[in-house]
Amino acid sequence: MGFLRRLGWYLLGLSLGIIILVFILKKKSEDNPISFCYLPNCRVLKDMRSKTMVFGENLDAKYKDTLLVQTFLMNGNIDFRKSNTEAKPCKKYLVEHPDESLAAHVQNCDSILVVEHIITIP
Repeated sequence: MGFLRRLGWYLLGLSLGIIILVFILKKKSEDNPISFCYLPNCRVLKDMRSKTMVFGENLDAKYKDTLLVQTFLMNGNIDFRKSNTEAKPCKKYLVEHPDESLAAHVQNCDSILVVEHIITIP
């Protein structure tokens, strides 16, 4: 088989593969955007977002706002030094708000996320 014939078969296979990938990735981006969470902060926040959110009894009424808590879970930073990741049955995290001087104490259980209280950071 000559070089041009092998090159033709290679280009045909390459173009078919690219077309298939375009359709697969286009469908994936419409249904569920692709996100790569490699770092611990991103992985824990993504896990928290997938659970049902419950407000604790001691939480002030002014902080019982799901939009405020969602900003914690979307863009917040977890302070792992002040968190208790070994607690049983629910791990306890301190999530700092990215823009305001607020921090939330949350419990990450198996099926729910409990927002215990929100404090101001000096």
